[in-house]
Amino acid sequence: MITPHRCGTLAGIAAAAALIAAAMCAPACAQTRLTVGKANPVSDAIIPVDIGDKLGIFKKHGLDLTISVFGGGGKMVQALTAGAIDIGDGAGTEMAFIAKGAPMLAICESTTTAPFLGIGVPWDSPVTSLSGLKGKIIGVSSPGSFSDWSAGELSRKQGWGENGVKTVGIGGGPGPALAALRAHLVDAAIGNTSQFLAFEETKDGRLLAPVSSFEGNVASGALFASNHLIATNPDAIRAFIAAWIETVDYMRTHKAETVKMESALNHFDESVMTREYDLVAGMYTKDCRFDPESLATLKRSFADLKLVAGEPDMSKLYTEAYLPK
Repeated sequence: MITPHRCGTLAGIAAAAALIAAAMCAPACAQTRLTVGKANPVSDAIIPVDIGDKLGIFKKHGLDLTISVFGGGGKMVQALTAGAIDIGDGAGTEMAFIAKGAPMLAICESTTTAPFLGIGVPWDSPVTSLSGLKGKIIGVSSPGSFSDWSAGELSRKQGWGENGVKTVGIGGGPGPALAALRAHLVDAAIGNTSQFLAFEETKDGRLLAPVSSFEGNVASGALFASNHLIATNPDAIRAFIAAWIETVDYMRTHKAETVKMESALNHFDESVMTREYDLVAGMYTKDCRFDPESLATLKRSFADLKLVAGEPDMSKLYTEAYLPK
Protein backbone atom coordinates (compact mmCIF):
# COMPACT_ATOMS: atom_id res chain seq x y z
CA MET A 1 0.00 0.00 0.00
CA ILE A 2 1.33 3.42 -0.94
CA THR A 3 1.00 5.97 1.81
CA PRO A 4 0.01 9.60 1.06
CA HIS A 5 3.55 10.67 1.96
CA ARG A 6 5.11 8.11 -0.37
CA CYS A 7 2.64 9.01 -3.10
CA GLY A 8 3.69 12.63 -2.80
CA THR A 9 7.34 11.62 -2.96
CA LEU A 10 6.79 9.57 -6.12
CA ALA A 11 4.84 12.41 -7.69
CA GLY A 12 7.70 14.78 -6.94
CA ILE A 13 10.23 12.38 -8.46
CA ALA A 14 8.05 12.01 -11.56
CA ALA A 15 7.70 15.76 -11.91
CA ALA A 16 11.46 16.24 -11.56
CA ALA A 17 12.11 13.53 -14.15
CA ALA A 18 9.68 15.21 -16.54
CA LEU A 19 11.50 18.51 -16.12
CA ILE A 20 14.87 16.87 -16.76
CA ALA A 21 13.51 15.09 -19.84
CA ALA A 22 12.06 18.35 -21.15
CA ALA A 23 15.37 20.12 -20.65
CA MET A 24 17.26 17.34 -22.43
CA CYS A 25 14.74 17.37 -25.26
CA ALA A 26 14.69 21.15 -25.67
CA PRO A 27 17.45 21.45 -28.28
CA ALA A 28 16.05 18.58 -30.36
CA CYS A 29 12.32 18.90 -29.74
CA ALA A 30 11.79 22.66 -29.62
CA GLN A 31 13.69 23.81 -32.68
CA THR A 32 13.64 27.51 -33.45
CA ARG A 33 13.14 28.10 -37.16
CA LEU A 34 15.44 30.65 -38.78
CA THR A 35 15.67 31.69 -42.42
CA VAL A 36 19.26 32.43 -43.44
CA GLY A 37 20.14 34.36 -46.59
CA LYS A 38 23.49 33.82 -48.32
CA ALA A 39 24.92 36.64 -50.42
CA ASN A 40 26.83 34.12 -52.53
CA PRO A 41 26.21 30.42 -53.17
CA VAL A 42 29.76 29.04 -52.82
CA SER A 43 32.00 31.60 -51.09
CA ASP A 44 34.26 30.04 -48.45
CA ALA A 45 33.37 32.87 -46.05
CA ILE A 46 29.68 31.99 -46.37
CA ILE A 47 29.58 28.22 -46.81
CA PRO A 48 30.10 27.27 -43.11
CA VAL A 49 26.34 27.71 -42.63
CA ASP A 50 25.76 24.87 -45.11
CA ILE A 51 28.40 22.65 -43.51
CA GLY A 52 27.09 23.27 -40.00
CA ASP A 53 23.56 22.54 -41.18
CA LYS A 54 24.66 19.33 -42.90
CA LEU A 55 26.55 18.18 -39.79
CA GLY A 56 23.56 18.87 -37.56
CA ILE A 57 25.47 21.44 -35.51
CA PHE A 58 22.76 24.10 -35.82
CA LYS A 59 20.11 21.56 -34.84
CA LYS A 60 22.21 20.62 -31.82
CA HIS A 61 21.96 24.26 -30.79
CA GLY A 62 18.19 24.22 -31.19
CA LEU A 63 17.92 25.77 -34.65
CA ASP A 64 16.09 24.57 -37.76
CA LEU A 65 17.51 26.49 -40.72
CA THR A 66 16.03 27.34 -44.09
CA ILE A 67 18.86 28.56 -46.31
CA SER A 68 18.27 30.84 -49.32
CA VAL A 69 20.79 32.15 -51.84
CA PHE A 70 20.83 35.70 -53.23
CA GLY A 71 22.83 37.15 -56.12
CA GLY A 72 24.94 39.61 -54.13
CA GLY A 73 24.96 41.40 -50.79
CA GLY A 74 22.54 44.12 -51.90
CA LYS A 75 19.80 41.59 -52.64
CA MET A 76 20.45 39.85 -49.35
CA VAL A 77 19.98 43.15 -47.51
CA GLN A 78 16.75 43.77 -49.41
CA ALA A 79 15.48 40.41 -48.15
CA LEU A 80 16.47 41.29 -44.57
CA THR A 81 14.73 44.66 -44.89
CA ALA A 82 11.58 43.01 -46.25
CA GLY A 83 11.50 40.53 -43.36
CA ALA A 84 12.04 37.57 -45.71
CA ILE A 85 15.10 36.33 -43.81
CA ASP A 86 16.28 36.48 -40.19
CA ILE A 87 20.05 36.12 -40.60
CA GLY A 88 22.25 37.44 -43.40
CA ASP A 89 25.48 35.63 -44.30
CA GLY A 90 27.58 38.03 -46.34
CA ALA A 91 30.48 40.50 -46.18
CA GLY A 92 31.42 43.43 -43.97
CA THR A 93 30.75 45.91 -46.75
CA GLU A 94 27.03 45.32 -46.23
CA MET A 95 27.37 47.19 -42.94
CA ALA A 96 27.08 50.35 -45.06
CA PHE A 97 23.40 49.56 -45.54
CA ILE A 98 22.96 49.76 -41.77
CA ALA A 99 24.39 53.30 -41.83
CA LYS A 100 21.73 54.09 -44.43
CA GLY A 101 18.92 52.76 -42.27
CA ALA A 102 18.62 49.04 -43.06
CA PRO A 103 16.90 47.36 -40.08
CA MET A 104 19.71 45.02 -39.09
CA LEU A 105 23.02 44.82 -37.20
CA ALA A 106 26.28 43.00 -37.88
CA ILE A 107 26.68 40.35 -35.21
CA CYS A 108 29.91 38.57 -36.19
CA GLU A 109 33.07 39.21 -38.19
CA SER A 110 33.36 35.71 -39.59
CA THR A 111 36.48 36.19 -41.74
CA THR A 112 39.14 38.89 -41.89
CA THR A 113 41.19 38.63 -45.09
CA ALA A 114 39.74 37.48 -48.41
CA PRO A 115 41.87 34.77 -50.05
CA PHE A 116 38.63 33.06 -51.10
CA LEU A 117 38.13 35.87 -53.63
CA GLY A 118 40.36 36.06 -56.63
CA ILE A 119 40.84 37.95 -59.84
CA GLY A 120 40.53 35.72 -62.87
CA VAL A 121 41.05 36.32 -66.57
CA PRO A 122 40.10 34.42 -69.73
CA TRP A 123 42.39 31.47 -70.44
CA ASP A 124 43.82 33.14 -73.54
CA SER A 125 44.16 36.61 -71.98
CA PRO A 126 47.50 38.35 -72.54
CA VAL A 127 47.32 39.67 -68.95
CA THR A 128 49.78 37.81 -66.73
CA SER A 129 49.94 40.04 -63.64
CA LEU A 130 47.79 42.50 -61.72
CA SER A 131 49.68 45.41 -63.30
CA GLY A 132 48.22 44.41 -66.67
CA LEU A 133 44.68 45.25 -65.55
CA LYS A 134 45.10 49.03 -65.72
CA GLY A 135 42.23 50.51 -67.70
CA LYS A 136 40.50 47.14 -68.06
CA ILE A 137 36.87 46.13 -67.44
CA ILE A 138 36.42 43.93 -64.37
CA GLY A 139 33.23 42.00 -63.70
CA VAL A 140 31.91 42.10 -60.11
CA SER A 141 28.86 40.56 -58.44
CA SER A 142 26.95 43.85 -58.11
CA PRO A 143 27.59 47.59 -57.65
CA GLY A 144 28.48 48.41 -54.05
CA SER A 145 29.43 44.81 -53.27
CA PHE A 146 32.66 43.65 -51.68
CA SER A 147 33.97 42.51 -55.06
CA ASP A 148 33.21 45.96 -56.48
CA TRP A 149 35.18 47.61 -53.71
CA SER A 150 38.05 45.14 -54.18
CA ALA A 151 38.45 46.27 -57.79
CA GLY A 152 38.71 49.87 -56.59
CA GLU A 153 41.20 48.84 -53.92
CA LEU A 154 43.36 47.21 -56.59
CA SER A 155 43.39 50.47 -58.53
CA ARG A 156 44.32 52.42 -55.39
CA LYS A 157 47.11 50.05 -54.34
CA GLN A 158 48.52 50.04 -57.87
CA GLY A 159 48.53 53.84 -57.95
CA TRP A 160 46.11 54.10 -60.87
CA GLY A 161 43.72 56.52 -59.21
CA GLU A 162 39.97 56.41 -58.80
CA ASN A 163 39.23 55.41 -62.39
CA GLY A 164 42.08 53.00 -62.96
CA VAL A 165 39.65 50.17 -63.76
CA LYS A 166 36.00 50.00 -64.79
CA THR A 167 33.62 47.63 -63.02
CA VAL A 168 30.38 46.09 -64.29
CA GLY A 169 27.89 43.94 -62.39
CA ILE A 170 27.63 40.41 -63.78
CA GLY A 171 25.98 38.60 -60.83
CA GLY A 172 27.39 36.22 -58.26
CA GLY A 173 28.45 32.60 -58.60
CA PRO A 174 30.54 30.72 -61.18
CA GLY A 175 27.95 30.72 -63.97
CA PRO A 176 27.92 34.45 -64.75
CA ALA A 177 31.71 34.72 -64.39
CA LEU A 178 32.28 31.78 -66.73
CA ALA A 179 29.91 33.21 -69.34
CA ALA A 180 31.49 36.66 -69.15
CA LEU A 181 35.05 35.32 -69.46
CA ARG A 182 34.22 32.91 -72.27
CA ALA A 183 32.54 35.64 -74.31
CA HIS A 184 35.24 38.17 -73.42
CA LEU A 185 32.54 40.54 -72.15
CA VAL A 186 35.02 41.55 -69.44
CA ASP A 187 38.80 41.58 -69.30
CA ALA A 188 38.78 40.06 -65.82
CA ALA A 189 36.35 39.12 -63.09
CA ILE A 190 36.43 39.05 -59.30
CA GLY A 191 34.82 35.95 -57.84
CA ASN A 192 35.50 32.87 -55.80
CA THR A 193 39.05 31.65 -56.05
CA SER A 194 37.73 28.10 -56.38
CA GLN A 195 35.85 28.94 -59.56
CA PHE A 196 38.99 30.25 -61.22
CA LEU A 197 40.95 27.19 -60.10
CA ALA A 198 38.20 25.09 -61.68
CA PHE A 199 38.29 27.19 -64.86
CA GLU A 200 42.00 26.36 -65.15
CA GLU A 201 41.17 22.66 -65.37
CA THR A 202 38.80 23.27 -68.31
CA LYS A 203 41.00 26.02 -69.83
CA ASP A 204 38.17 28.55 -69.67
CA GLY A 205 40.02 30.95 -67.38
CA ARG A 206 42.83 31.21 -64.88
CA LEU A 207 43.48 32.70 -61.49
CA LEU A 208 45.59 35.83 -61.64
CA ALA A 209 45.84 36.42 -57.87
CA PRO A 210 43.74 36.23 -54.70
CA VAL A 211 42.57 39.67 -53.55
CA SER A 212 44.32 39.07 -50.23
CA SER A 213 47.56 39.68 -52.14
CA PHE A 214 46.79 43.42 -52.05
CA GLU A 215 44.26 43.79 -49.21
CA GLY A 216 44.70 43.59 -45.46
CA ASN A 217 41.99 42.83 -42.89
CA VAL A 218 38.68 43.82 -44.45
CA ALA A 219 35.95 41.89 -42.59
CA SER A 220 35.57 39.85 -45.75
CA GLY A 221 32.85 37.83 -44.04
CA ALA A 222 30.14 39.04 -41.66
CA LEU A 223 26.88 37.80 -40.20
CA PHE A 224 23.83 40.03 -39.76
CA ALA A 225 20.63 39.78 -37.74
CA SER A 226 17.40 41.58 -38.52
CA ASN A 227 16.18 44.11 -35.97
CA HIS A 228 13.03 42.02 -35.64
CA LEU A 229 15.02 38.95 -34.59
CA ILE A 230 17.11 41.06 -32.21
CA ALA A 231 13.94 42.35 -30.55
CA THR A 232 12.01 39.09 -30.44
CA ASN A 233 14.53 36.26 -30.03
CA PRO A 234 18.06 37.27 -28.98
CA ASP A 235 18.70 33.73 -27.71
CA ALA A 236 18.33 32.45 -31.27
CA ILE A 237 21.14 34.82 -32.32
CA ARG A 238 23.36 33.51 -29.51
CA ALA A 239 22.62 29.95 -30.58
CA PHE A 240 23.37 30.74 -34.23
CA ILE A 241 26.74 32.31 -33.43
CA ALA A 242 27.68 29.44 -31.09
CA ALA A 243 26.82 26.93 -33.83
CA TRP A 244 28.76 28.95 -36.41
CA ILE A 245 31.89 29.01 -34.21
CA GLU A 246 31.60 25.28 -33.55
CA THR A 247 31.28 24.65 -37.29
CA VAL A 248 34.40 26.69 -38.09
CA ASP A 249 36.33 24.83 -35.37
CA TYR A 250 35.30 21.57 -37.03
CA MET A 251 36.41 22.82 -40.44
CA ARG A 252 39.84 23.79 -39.10
CA THR A 253 40.49 20.33 -37.70
CA HIS A 254 38.85 18.15 -40.35
CA LYS A 255 40.41 19.07 -43.68
CA ALA A 256 39.52 15.93 -45.64
CA GLU A 257 35.92 15.91 -44.43
CA THR A 258 35.51 19.64 -45.07
CA VAL A 259 36.93 19.39 -48.58
CA LYS A 260 34.55 16.53 -49.37
CA MET A 261 31.50 18.45 -48.11
CA GLU A 262 32.51 21.66 -49.86
CA SER A 263 33.01 19.74 -53.09
CA ALA A 264 29.52 18.24 -52.78
CA LEU A 265 27.99 21.65 -52.01
CA ASN A 266 29.60 23.72 -54.74
CA HIS A 267 30.26 20.95 -57.29
CA PHE A 268 33.95 21.74 -57.68
CA ASP A 269 36.33 18.77 -57.79
CA GLU A 270 38.00 17.79 -54.53
CA SER A 271 41.35 18.59 -56.15
CA VAL A 272 40.19 22.21 -56.55
CA MET A 273 38.81 22.43 -53.03
CA THR A 274 42.01 20.99 -51.55
CA ARG A 275 43.98 23.86 -53.11
CA GLU A 276 41.32 26.30 -51.96
CA TYR A 277 41.29 24.96 -48.39
CA ASP A 278 45.02 25.59 -48.01
CA LEU A 279 44.52 29.21 -49.09
CA VAL A 280 41.59 30.06 -46.84
CA ALA A 281 41.92 27.99 -43.66
CA GLY A 282 43.55 30.83 -41.71
CA MET A 283 41.01 33.55 -42.54
CA TYR A 284 38.22 32.52 -40.14
CA THR A 285 37.92 34.33 -36.83
CA LYS A 286 37.86 32.13 -33.74
CA ASP A 287 35.41 34.21 -31.71
CA CYS A 288 33.47 36.40 -34.20
CA ARG A 289 34.87 39.60 -32.66
CA PHE A 290 35.31 42.64 -34.88
CA ASP A 291 38.88 43.53 -35.77
CA PRO A 292 39.88 47.24 -35.48
CA GLU A 293 41.81 47.13 -38.76
CA SER A 294 38.81 45.61 -40.53
CA LEU A 295 36.50 48.31 -39.17
CA ALA A 296 38.90 51.07 -40.24
CA THR A 297 39.19 49.58 -43.73
CA LEU A 298 35.42 49.25 -44.02
CA LYS A 299 34.94 52.86 -42.99
CA ARG A 300 37.26 53.92 -45.79
CA SER A 301 35.54 51.59 -48.25
CA PHE A 302 32.18 53.23 -47.57
CA ALA A 303 33.67 56.55 -48.61
CA ASP A 304 35.42 55.01 -51.63
CA LEU A 305 32.14 53.53 -52.88
CA LYS A 306 30.15 56.63 -51.87
CA LEU A 307 27.80 54.35 -49.99
CA VAL A 308 27.12 56.73 -47.11
CA ALA A 309 27.25 60.47 -46.54
CA GLY A 310 30.01 61.58 -44.19
CA GLU A 311 31.88 59.25 -41.85
CA PRO A 312 29.64 56.73 -40.07
CA ASP A 313 30.09 55.81 -36.43
CA MET A 314 31.19 52.21 -36.93
CA SER A 315 30.31 51.28 -33.35
CA LYS A 316 26.62 51.71 -34.22
CA LEU A 317 26.77 49.24 -37.10
CA TYR A 318 27.65 46.11 -35.16
CA THR A 319 27.26 44.47 -31.79
CA GLU A 320 29.21 41.84 -29.88
CA ALA A 321 26.42 41.37 -27.34
CA TYR A 322 25.54 37.89 -28.60
CA LEU A 323 29.06 36.41 -28.69
CA PRO A 324 30.02 33.65 -26.26
CA LYS A 325 31.38 35.02 -22.99
